[in-house]
Amino acid sequence: MPAPLADLVVVEASGDVATRYCGKLFAAHGARVIQAHHPDNSRLAYGGASAPAYATWLDHGKELAGTLRADLAVDLVIAGQAPADVAAGETLAAALSGSPALLAVTWFGLSGPCAGWHGSDAIIQAMSGVAYPIGTPEGPPALPQGHAPQVVGGATGFIAAMAALIGRRHGHAARRIEVSILEAFMCLTEHSGPGAFAGAPASQRRGVNRYGPVYPQTIFPTGDGWIGVTALTPQQWQELCGLIGLPELAKDPRYETTDLRMAAADELDDILMPAVAKMAALAMLEEGQRRRVPLAPVPTMEQVLATPHWRARDSFQQYSANGSGFEGPAMPFRLHSSGAGATPAGGEGPSGPLAGIRVLDLSMGWSGPLAGRHFADLGAEVIKVEGCAHIDWWRGWNALEAGDPPPYEMKSNFNAVNRNKRAITLDLRHPTGVALLKQLAGDADLLIENYAPGVLTKLGLGPEELAAVNPRLSYISMGAFGSAGPWSGFRAYGSTTEQAAGMPWLHGEAHWAPAMQHTAYGDPIAGIYAACAGLVALYGRHETGGTRIDLSQVECLFQLAADAIIAQSATGTAPPRTGNRRATSLWTGAVRCAGADAWLAVDIATEAQLAALAQAIGEPTPASLAAWAASRDAGDAAAILQAQGIAAGPVTPGTSLLHDKHLVARGFWLEAERRHVGRHVVPRAPYILDGARPAFVCPTPTLGEHNAEVLGEVLGLPPAEIAALESAGIIGSKAI
Repeated sequence: MPAPLADLVVVEASGDVATRYCGKLFAAHGARVIQAHHPDNSRLAYGGASAPAYATWLDHGKELAGTLRADLAVDLVIAGQAPADVAAGETLAAALSGSPALLAVTWFGLSGPCAGWHGSDAIIQAMSGVAYPIGTPEGPPALPQGHAPQVVGGATGFIAAMAALIGRRHGHAARRIEVSILEAFMCLTEHSGPGAFAGAPASQRRGVNRYGPVYPQTIFPTGDGWIGVTALTPQQWQELCGLIGLPELAKDPRYETTDLRMAAADELDDILMPAVAKMAALAMLEEGQRRRVPLAPVPTMEQVLATPHWRARDSFQQYSANGSGFEGPAMPFRLHSSGAGATPAGGEGPSGPLAGIRVLDLSMGWSGPLAGRHFADLGAEVIKVEGCAHIDWWRGWNALEAGDPPPYEMKSNFNAVNRNKRAITLDLRHPTGVALLKQLAGDADLLIENYAPGVLTKLGLGPEELAAVNPRLSYISMGAFGSAGPWSGFRAYGSTTEQAAGMPWLHGEAHWAPAMQHTAYGDPIAGIYAACAGLVALYGRHETGGTRIDLSQVECLFQLAADAIIAQSATGTAPPRTGNRRATSLWTGAVRCAGADAWLAVDIATEAQLAALAQAIGEPTPASLAAWAASRDAGDAAAILQAQGIAAGPVTPGTSLLHDKHLVARGFWLEAERRHVGRHVVPRAPYILDGARPAFVCPTPTLGEHNAEVLGEVLGLPPAEIAALESAGIIGSKAI
C-alpha cells in the first residue's frame, strides 16, 4: 500500500529515547525524518554491545542533518526532553521553511513545580504510581527496567502531532504541541485518581504478582516452564479448576469471587501451584484456551523470538548495526488498504483538530475505549455502541445486579475512559441492530473493536462487509494476539498480554518468579497504539482509501520491551534481572523516607551527579542516602537532590496521584458532574495544544443516553420509529 505519511517532513531537533521513538513512528509510515542532532547512546537500555543495535532500531529510516536544506519545507519539529532543548527546537523551527509545528516532549511538562526537574525512566516509573505496587510488602518497590516511559511518551506525542497535522488541512493549525512523559505514562495509573476520589482503598504492595482485587492473576511454574493465569469470571474459575484436576475447588464458597480469592491468595497458592506444576505448559495453554480461560506462556526473550505464532506474523524485522545483523520488533499493527484514494479525513468545526471525523467505538474494557477517548479529546465525534444485554464489561463484573443508582453506572474507571463520547445501544444479535450499525458505518471514518477475533464477522459486521458499505472506512481490530496466526483466537486480558510478551522476565530480583508490573499492563498500551494506527490511516486516506488495521496487543508490548528483545538477538544473551540496579547508571534504587511505606527513587547516571550527591547529603556514596533520607519527606528529599542536578522523585502510590502538587498545578485532574454519580474526577489528556488542554465536552454518557439523538440526527429516524425500536428491545437505556 502507499506510505500514508509520505508527504510529511519531520525534523528531530534534540532528545533522548522519547523523541527518537516518536520520530521512528513517523519514519516507519513513510515520513521523511531528519535528525538535526547527534543522539547520545550512552544510556540506552542495557548498554554494552546492545546499545548500537537499539540505536539502529530507534533511528531506522531516518536521515542525518546534512540533508536539512534551508529551502526544505518542514511540517513538524520534535524537540525535548528538557526545557532548554525545547527552546533550542523553537529557534530551529522558526528558521526552517514551511512554518513547521513544534512538538515538545519533556519529562514533566513545561509548567508546574517539577517542570525543570531531571528525569529518567526509573524516576517516571516511581512518580507515575506504576512502581509502588511492584515487589514484596516490606519493600523496596521495584523500579522496572528499560525505556517504557519514554516509548509511551513518544507514542503519545505522535498521537497529538498526527491529530494536529490532520487538523491543519481544515484550519485547525496547532503551532505548539506539548507532551509530558510523566502524564503520558500515567495511562497505566490514571484510573487511580478517580478511584481515590470515589473512596477506593489506598494503593497496596501485596507481593510479587499480586494485584488486587483479582486472583488468580499470576504466574505459576509448570513442569517445563511458566504459565500466566488470569481467571476473573465465575466460568473462568470453574474451568481453570477443572483443567488442573481440582473441580471441587470451584464449588468451595470460600473462593467464590475474585475478592474472596484474593483474601485467601497465600492459601490458594499452596493448592494451585502443585497442581499446575504437574502439567506441561503448552498442553495447559492449549486446553485452557479451548475452555476459554485466558492463559499465556511466559517466555524468555529467546523464546519470544522463536515462538511460531510471532514468526508467522512477521513480528520481527531484520536490522544491521556495525556489520552485524539482529532482529527487532516490527510495528504492532498491519495496515491493509484497497489503495483507492478517498476524500481527506476531517472537516471544519469548533471542537479540535479532528473535527468532522466520526468514530464508531464498539470496544469494551480499557484498551479500545482509551483509543476512542483520544479521538474524542481531539475533537472527533465518537459514538460508543453497547448492547443492553451485552454491556461494556468494564462497568463491573457484578454490574447487572439490581440497584438504585444502577451499579453499572458507578464504576470510576469506566467513567474516566469514556468521557467526551456519545452512547447508543444496539442489539447486534438482531438483524435490525446489524442494519442500523451498517447505516452508521456508511458515514463513519473509523471503527474500533476489540471483540474476540471473528465475532463481528459472524454477525455480518467484519471489515470486508463494512468496506462494501463504506470504502473509505478504516477498521481497527484489536485482538490480543492479532487477527492472523496460530494463536489469533486466544482470549486474553491486559495481564495475559504482559505475560505473553515475556516482560515479566525483565524486572525485579533474579530470585523472584517472573514478575508482572501491573494488573492489566497491556490494555492502555494497546489503546495508545490503536490511536496511532487510526490516525495514520486517516491521514493517508486520500491516497490509500479505507484501511483494515490488524493490531496485536501483545506486539504493542514488544515495542516497550524492544531494548531487551534486541539485546537478546544482537548478543545472544538475555538481559539479567538486576532488581533496581541499571547497567547504564552508577546507582539506581529506592530508599525509605519518613512516613508509612514512603520511598525515594534516585537515579545517578554520571560522576558529576555522584559528586553532586556528596554536596547534597554531605556524604560521598549512595549508601549514605538511606540514613539521610530516613527522616525526610520523600517529596522534600527529591527536591533537594533535584536542585543539585540529580534525577530523583518520590515513589508515589497510585491513589496519592490525585493530590500530587505537580499534577494539580498543571490541571491534570478535572472535577465533573454526571448523572447517578454526581461529582467525580476524570484525568485530562496528556497533551497541550497551543497552551490549552483539549476541552472537556461532556462526562461519560449513561447506557444508551444518546439513542434518540444519534438515531434521529445521524440516521434521520423519526421519533415513532425510535420508540418502536425500544419497544422491540433493539435499543434501550437499561441493562437486561
